[in-house]
Amino acid sequence: MDNFLETLKEIGTDFVQNTGIAIVRSIAFFVLGLIIVKIVQSILRASTFKSRKLDQSASTFIVSIVTVVLYIILIIVVVSSLGFSTAGIIAAFSAVALAVALALKDSLASLANGVIIIFTKPFKKGDHVEINGTDGLVQDIRLFNTKILTYDNIEVIIPNSEILSSDMINYSAMPLRRVVIDVPLPYAVDIATVKEIMLHCASSYANVVNVPAPSVILSEYGDSALKFSVRVWTQNENYSNVNNGLKEELFNVLRLNGIEIPFNRLEVTLLKDESPSSEGGQTGRQA
Repeated sequence: MDNFLETLKEIGTDFVQNTGIAIVRSIAFFVLGLIIVKIVQSILRASTFKSRKLDQSASTFIVSIVTVVLYIILIIVVVSSLGFSTAGIIAAFSAVALAVALALKDSLASLANGVIIIFTKPFKKGDHVEINGTDGLVQDIRLFNTKILTYDNIEVIIPNSEILSSDMINYSAMPLRRVVIDVPLPYAVDIATVKEIMLHCASSYANVVNVPAPSVILSEYGDSALKFSVRVWTQNENYSNVNNGLKEELFNVLRLNGIEIPFNRLEVTLLKDESPSSEGGQTGRQA
């Protein structure tokens, strides 16, 4: 009985002096690590979200990546403090990472492209873009995909791996945008007069800027009409209003000045059938 108690005492002493201390040390490292992670997260959020060079998507991505790295380091430190080999842990992490990379290679391609989009900024939230035939406003830029809201109020999700590999037009990239309206007019018009009328109409239209100055040119000799091109510049956000409204204004001004816009006419002539009537007779057969 004395030997049994002595053995238990030795086990308890060894546990307290070795394993117990290791567990307490690991718990302390874990708690301290969590506190450090939270502090670093707060500092990163405060610095990145206030930075004018980074948008919200880039700031969120940076905070997420740093958080994941810190948690991995914390796990390695805690496991190492328990007496386990860190080499085996790193090898296990590497094997898991390789398996995940092979299984999710398409998703990782979208992730990589998402990082490129976030930091190179070919477009931002709220921009009017056309990506691979989809035309609409950018609603959200995520790590794996980008959400586009079309003008028909349809939400389209495009994988980031397709965005950088396809044609993309950003209509909101520049502050000014040119409006071009083609107007066909009869060959009988006086070119100088109609140019003056349309130029005055375009220059005085709302939201049309003076620099660059509006212009009207004779752009083409059509089959049945002269084609004039009215070109004005406006702020990007006013493009649709100017493009649609100026067309109507030009039509009204030309009509007030007695100038009609020609249109194709199709003339159909009906011919009366005057072919001579056939004279028929009976033919007898002799027996």
